[in-house]
Amino acid sequence: MESSKIQQFLEGKIIFITGATGFLAKILVEKILRVQPNVKKLYLLVRASDTKSAKKRFYEEIMQTELFKVLREKIGAKNLNSLVEEKVFPVAGDISFEDFGIENSEIKDEMFKEIEIIINSAATTRFDERYDIAMNINVLGAVNVLKFAKRCEKVKIIVHVSTAYVCGEGEGVIPEKSFILGETLNKNSYLDIDVERKVIEDKLKELEAQQLTSKEVTIAMKDLGIQRRRRREIEYGEVSKKLTPRRKASRTAANASCSETSPKTLPRG
Repeated sequence: MESSKIQQFLEGKIIFITGATGFLAKILVEKILRVQPNVKKLYLLVRASDTKSAKKRFYEEIMQTELFKVLREKIGAKNLNSLVEEKVFPVAGDISFEDFGIENSEIKDEMFKEIEIIINSAATTRFDERYDIAMNINVLGAVNVLKFAKRCEKVKIIVHVSTAYVCGEGEGVIPEKSFILGETLNKNSYLDIDVERKVIEDKLKELEAQQLTSKEVTIAMKDLGIQRRRRREIEYGEVSKKLTPRRKASRTAANASCSETSPKTLPRG
């Protein structure tokens, strides 16, 4: 889609972005405000205990970075602050929880009535993340986004930003293709998210019975994640930097256009 058409599409829209303090989401927020300042509203999900803390994180980790230097020089610091004050609304929450744990019912109801576009950019991208945390954020988090979207009255588009990837062995020309639910490269394996959740549950119970320290539990759950990843690599012909949410989340799709994008490289400029 041409950039002019994108700018036109975004005009007057109300957008909800998760993972707002993450690397890609920061860029997205700056880009939207720079190329389409007539966007109506940006709701930004920020992991924080309350609205005050969410706003503090937004200003410290996004607004005060070099990322906004171009826009600040273009329209002036005062105008930028006014633009952000008018258009940007940080919301305290956590993608791991249903309705993101948003406690303010008025804000939540307002979001359900207004949001037109949802961009899910919340994720943990660490290879050595605790397996339970990776599951809660990258898989169940995506499901929570779709459940939330189903309650949004005006939602038109849901975009899931994924860093998941696949790898394996092949010969000859290997074309890019879309995978259907549960499909793997070796054609005869299936990754069952519910099985993985049971593995996590059983492991946590085992560690609890051993009365280990918090640090020891963290190490054990990281090791579990590495073991399960290696198993998938061998048995399924694939390995994910993030647990692939599409296998679980696609069963919960809302009545809106859904798109998954996996950024490869980020050009300068």
